[in-house]
Amino acid sequence: LPKEFDQLINLEKLYLSGNQFKTFPSQICHLTRLRTLYFGGNRLETVPQSIINLKRLEILYLGGNQLTQVPAELGALDCLRALMLCDNKLKIIPVALSKLTKLRSLSLHNNQLTTLPVEIIHLVHLSDLSLRNNPLVFQFIQELEYEVPTLKELSGRIIRNSKIPYRQLPLPQCLVKFLDSARRCPKCRGVYFDTRVKEVKFADFCGKYRLPLLRYLCSPPCQSGNSSDYSSEEEEAAQRQKMQRVLLG
Repeated sequence: LPKEFDQLINLEKLYLSGNQFKTFPSQICHLTRLRTLYFGGNRLETVPQSIINLKRLEILYLGGNQLTQVPAELGALDCLRALMLCDNKLKIIPVALSKLTKLRSLSLHNNQLTTLPVEIIHLVHLSDLSLRNNPLVFQFIQELEYEVPTLKELSGRIIRNSKIPYRQLPLPQCLVKFLDSARRCPKCRGVYFDTRVKEVKFADFCGKYRLPLLRYLCSPPCQSGNSSDYSSEEEEAAQRQKMQRVLLG
Protein backbone atom coordinates (compact mmCIF):
# COMPACT_ATOMS: atom_id res chain seq x y z
CA LEU A 1 0.00 0.00 0.00
CA PRO A 2 1.21 3.55 -0.57
CA LYS A 3 2.73 5.24 2.46
CA GLU A 4 0.04 7.92 2.38
CA PHE A 5 -2.75 5.36 2.72
CA ASP A 6 -3.06 6.10 6.44
CA GLN A 7 -4.37 9.55 5.58
CA LEU A 8 -7.78 8.05 4.73
CA ILE A 9 -8.85 8.75 8.28
CA ASN A 10 -12.61 8.60 7.54
CA LEU A 11 -12.46 5.17 5.87
CA GLU A 12 -14.96 2.73 7.41
CA LYS A 13 -14.85 -0.26 5.02
CA LEU A 14 -11.75 -1.78 3.45
CA TYR A 15 -11.65 -4.83 1.18
CA LEU A 16 -8.18 -6.21 0.39
CA SER A 17 -8.96 -9.90 -0.04
CA GLY A 18 -7.50 -12.00 -2.84
CA ASN A 19 -4.16 -10.26 -3.17
CA GLN A 20 -0.58 -11.26 -2.42
CA PHE A 21 0.06 -9.51 0.88
CA LYS A 22 2.67 -11.31 2.97
CA THR A 23 2.63 -8.76 5.77
CA PHE A 24 -0.10 -6.68 7.33
CA PRO A 25 0.37 -3.07 6.11
CA SER A 26 1.08 -0.83 9.10
CA GLN A 27 -0.95 1.99 7.52
CA ILE A 28 -4.17 0.06 8.15
CA CYS A 29 -3.70 0.24 11.91
CA HIS A 30 -3.92 4.04 11.70
CA LEU A 31 -7.41 3.92 10.18
CA THR A 32 -9.14 4.08 13.54
CA ARG A 33 -12.65 4.53 12.10
CA LEU A 34 -12.61 1.21 10.26
CA ARG A 35 -15.67 -0.91 10.93
CA THR A 36 -15.19 -3.60 8.28
CA LEU A 37 -11.89 -5.13 7.18
CA TYR A 38 -11.61 -7.99 4.70
CA PHE A 39 -8.05 -9.29 4.41
CA GLY A 40 -8.69 -12.88 3.36
CA GLY A 41 -7.09 -14.92 0.61
CA ASN A 42 -3.64 -13.40 0.99
CA ARG A 43 -0.35 -14.86 2.23
CA LEU A 44 -0.36 -13.29 5.67
CA GLU A 45 1.71 -15.14 8.30
CA THR A 46 1.30 -12.81 11.29
CA VAL A 47 -1.09 -10.17 12.55
CA PRO A 48 0.58 -7.20 14.27
CA GLN A 49 -0.21 -6.31 17.86
CA SER A 50 -0.98 -2.79 16.65
CA ILE A 51 -4.31 -4.08 15.32
CA ILE A 52 -5.52 -3.18 18.80
CA ASN A 53 -5.84 0.40 17.48
CA LEU A 54 -8.85 -0.59 15.35
CA LYS A 55 -11.26 -0.28 18.26
CA ARG A 56 -14.33 0.27 16.07
CA LEU A 57 -13.97 -2.91 14.00
CA GLU A 58 -17.18 -4.90 13.79
CA ILE A 59 -16.25 -7.37 11.05
CA LEU A 60 -12.75 -8.81 10.61
CA TYR A 61 -12.06 -11.38 7.91
CA LEU A 62 -8.62 -13.01 7.98
CA GLY A 63 -9.54 -16.35 6.41
CA GLY A 64 -7.44 -18.05 3.76
CA ASN A 65 -4.04 -16.89 4.92
CA GLN A 66 -1.01 -18.65 6.45
CA LEU A 67 -1.60 -17.73 10.08
CA THR A 68 -0.22 -20.08 12.73
CA GLN A 69 -1.33 -17.82 15.59
CA VAL A 70 -3.20 -14.59 16.20
CA PRO A 71 -2.32 -11.97 18.82
CA ALA A 72 -4.16 -11.69 22.12
CA GLU A 73 -4.78 -8.04 21.20
CA LEU A 74 -7.73 -9.21 19.08
CA GLY A 75 -9.54 -9.70 22.38
CA ALA A 76 -9.45 -5.93 22.94
CA LEU A 77 -11.54 -5.20 19.82
CA ASP A 78 -14.71 -5.17 21.85
CA CYS A 79 -16.97 -4.01 19.01
CA LEU A 80 -16.33 -7.15 16.95
CA ARG A 81 -19.49 -8.99 15.91
CA ALA A 82 -17.91 -11.34 13.35
CA LEU A 83 -14.39 -12.78 13.35
CA MET A 84 -13.32 -15.08 10.52
CA LEU A 85 -10.07 -17.01 11.03
CA CYS A 86 -10.96 -20.00 8.87
CA ASP A 87 -8.62 -21.70 6.35
CA ASN A 88 -5.39 -20.95 8.20
CA LYS A 89 -2.93 -23.07 10.20
CA LEU A 90 -4.02 -22.18 13.71
CA LYS A 91 -3.27 -24.72 16.44
CA ILE A 92 -4.57 -22.60 19.33
CA ILE A 93 -6.66 -19.50 19.77
CA PRO A 94 -5.86 -17.01 22.52
CA VAL A 95 -7.94 -17.01 25.69
CA ALA A 96 -8.31 -13.25 25.21
CA LEU A 97 -10.92 -13.87 22.50
CA SER A 98 -13.34 -14.72 25.30
CA LYS A 99 -13.44 -10.97 26.06
CA LEU A 100 -15.26 -10.25 22.79
CA THR A 101 -18.62 -9.94 24.48
CA LYS A 102 -20.43 -8.70 21.35
CA LEU A 103 -19.14 -11.50 19.11
CA ARG A 104 -21.93 -13.36 17.32
CA SER A 105 -20.01 -15.31 14.66
CA LEU A 106 -16.63 -17.04 14.99
CA SER A 107 -15.31 -19.02 12.01
CA LEU A 108 -12.47 -21.41 12.82
CA HIS A 109 -13.01 -24.18 10.27
CA ASN A 110 -10.14 -25.67 8.25
CA ASN A 111 -7.43 -25.09 10.84
CA GLN A 112 -5.35 -27.41 13.05
CA LEU A 113 -7.14 -26.88 16.37
CA THR A 114 -7.18 -29.78 18.82
CA THR A 115 -8.77 -27.88 21.73
CA LEU A 116 -10.56 -24.65 22.56
CA PRO A 117 -9.98 -22.53 25.66
CA VAL A 118 -12.66 -23.26 28.24
CA GLU A 119 -13.29 -19.52 28.56
CA ILE A 120 -15.05 -19.59 25.19
CA ILE A 121 -18.28 -20.39 27.05
CA HIS A 122 -18.25 -16.78 28.23
CA LEU A 123 -19.09 -15.57 24.71
CA VAL A 124 -22.72 -15.16 25.68
CA HIS A 125 -23.91 -13.74 22.35
CA LEU A 126 -22.07 -16.20 20.11
CA SER A 127 -24.59 -17.98 17.92
CA ASP A 128 -22.42 -19.28 15.04
CA LEU A 129 -19.28 -21.27 15.79
CA SER A 130 -17.78 -23.01 12.77
CA LEU A 131 -15.25 -25.76 13.62
CA ARG A 132 -15.43 -28.31 10.81
CA ASN A 133 -12.22 -29.86 9.46
CA ASN A 134 -10.23 -29.38 12.66
CA PRO A 135 -8.60 -32.27 14.55
CA LEU A 136 -10.78 -31.48 17.58
CA VAL A 137 -13.84 -32.56 15.63
CA PHE A 138 -12.64 -36.13 15.16
CA GLN A 139 -9.58 -36.54 17.42
CA PHE A 140 -9.60 -35.66 21.13
CA ILE A 141 -6.14 -35.27 22.58
CA GLN A 142 -5.34 -35.47 26.28
CA GLU A 143 -1.85 -34.76 27.46
CA LEU A 144 -0.20 -34.14 30.80
CA GLU A 145 2.54 -31.54 30.85
CA TYR A 146 4.05 -30.72 34.19
CA GLU A 147 7.45 -29.63 35.41
CA VAL A 148 8.73 -29.60 38.98
CA PRO A 149 7.85 -26.18 40.43
CA THR A 150 10.74 -23.85 41.10
CA LEU A 151 11.43 -22.42 44.56
CA LYS A 152 10.16 -19.09 43.24
CA GLU A 153 6.91 -20.73 42.12
CA LEU A 154 6.39 -22.53 45.44
CA SER A 155 7.16 -19.41 47.47
CA GLY A 156 4.78 -17.35 45.35
CA ARG A 157 2.00 -19.88 45.83
CA ILE A 158 2.44 -19.81 49.61
CA ILE A 159 2.36 -16.00 49.67
CA ARG A 160 -0.78 -15.76 47.56
CA ASN A 161 -2.60 -18.70 49.15
CA SER A 162 -1.82 -17.34 52.63
CA LYS A 163 -2.98 -13.88 51.57
CA ILE A 164 0.22 -12.27 52.82
CA PRO A 165 0.12 -8.50 52.04
CA TYR A 166 3.26 -8.56 49.92
CA ARG A 167 2.75 -5.08 48.46
CA GLN A 168 3.59 -3.68 51.88
CA LEU A 169 6.94 -5.46 51.92
CA PRO A 170 10.23 -4.04 50.51
CA LEU A 171 10.22 -6.34 47.48
CA PRO A 172 11.75 -5.67 44.04
CA GLN A 173 9.18 -4.53 41.52
CA CYS A 174 9.84 -7.62 39.39
CA LEU A 175 8.72 -9.86 42.27
CA VAL A 176 5.63 -7.78 42.90
CA LYS A 177 4.74 -8.10 39.22
CA PHE A 178 5.32 -11.85 39.41
CA LEU A 179 3.05 -12.21 42.44
CA ASP A 180 0.39 -10.11 40.73
CA SER A 181 0.41 -12.55 37.80
CA ALA A 182 -0.97 -15.45 39.86
CA ARG A 183 -3.77 -17.42 38.22
CA ARG A 184 -6.46 -19.32 40.06
CA CYS A 185 -6.74 -23.08 39.60
CA PRO A 186 -10.35 -23.80 38.55
CA LYS A 187 -10.51 -27.04 40.57
CA CYS A 188 -8.84 -26.50 43.95
CA ARG A 189 -8.97 -22.67 43.84
CA GLY A 190 -5.27 -22.55 44.67
CA VAL A 191 -2.91 -20.40 42.63
CA TYR A 192 -0.12 -21.09 40.15
CA PHE A 193 2.25 -18.99 38.08
CA ASP A 194 4.42 -20.64 35.40
CA THR A 195 4.19 -24.32 36.38
CA ARG A 196 0.86 -25.83 35.43
CA VAL A 197 -0.91 -28.91 34.13
CA LYS A 198 -2.65 -28.90 30.78
CA GLU A 199 -6.01 -30.65 30.87
CA VAL A 200 -8.61 -31.25 28.19
CA LYS A 201 -12.23 -30.91 29.32
CA PHE A 202 -15.24 -32.07 27.38
CA ALA A 203 -18.34 -29.92 27.20
CA ASP A 204 -21.73 -30.52 25.63
CA PHE A 205 -22.92 -27.95 23.14
CA CYS A 206 -26.44 -27.92 21.77
CA GLY A 207 -27.01 -31.27 23.46
CA LYS A 208 -25.39 -32.95 20.50
CA TYR A 209 -21.65 -32.33 20.33
CA ARG A 210 -18.93 -32.83 22.91
CA LEU A 211 -16.09 -30.43 22.34
CA PRO A 212 -12.67 -30.54 24.02
CA LEU A 213 -11.96 -27.35 25.93
CA LEU A 214 -8.45 -26.57 27.17
CA ARG A 215 -7.87 -25.42 30.74
CA TYR A 216 -4.92 -25.29 33.12
CA LEU A 217 -4.63 -26.70 36.63
CA CYS A 218 -2.02 -26.19 39.33
CA SER A 219 -0.84 -29.78 39.86
CA PRO A 220 -1.26 -33.43 38.77
CA PRO A 221 -3.43 -34.28 41.83
CA CYS A 222 -6.02 -31.83 40.52
CA GLN A 223 -5.90 -33.49 37.14
CA SER A 224 -6.09 -37.02 38.51
CA GLY A 225 -9.17 -36.29 40.58
CA ASN A 226 -12.74 -36.16 39.34
CA SER A 227 -11.94 -34.30 36.15
CA SER A 228 -14.59 -35.74 33.87
CA ASP A 229 -17.29 -33.27 34.81
CA TYR A 230 -17.61 -29.59 35.52
CA SER A 231 -18.34 -28.40 39.01
CA SER A 232 -21.96 -27.44 39.56
CA GLU A 233 -21.04 -23.76 39.19
CA GLU A 234 -19.37 -24.41 35.86
CA GLU A 235 -22.26 -26.55 34.69
CA GLU A 236 -24.72 -23.77 35.40
CA ALA A 237 -22.55 -21.26 33.56
CA ALA A 238 -22.22 -23.60 30.60
CA GLN A 239 -25.97 -24.13 30.46
CA ARG A 240 -26.71 -20.42 30.65
CA GLN A 241 -24.20 -19.54 28.00
CA LYS A 242 -24.62 -22.46 25.62
CA MET A 243 -24.08 -21.84 21.92
CA GLN A 244 -27.21 -21.73 19.83
CA ARG A 245 -25.60 -23.34 16.84
CA VAL A 246 -22.32 -25.20 16.42
CA LEU A 247 -21.38 -25.87 12.83
CA LEU A 248 -19.35 -29.06 12.64
CA GLY A 249 -20.63 -30.62 9.42
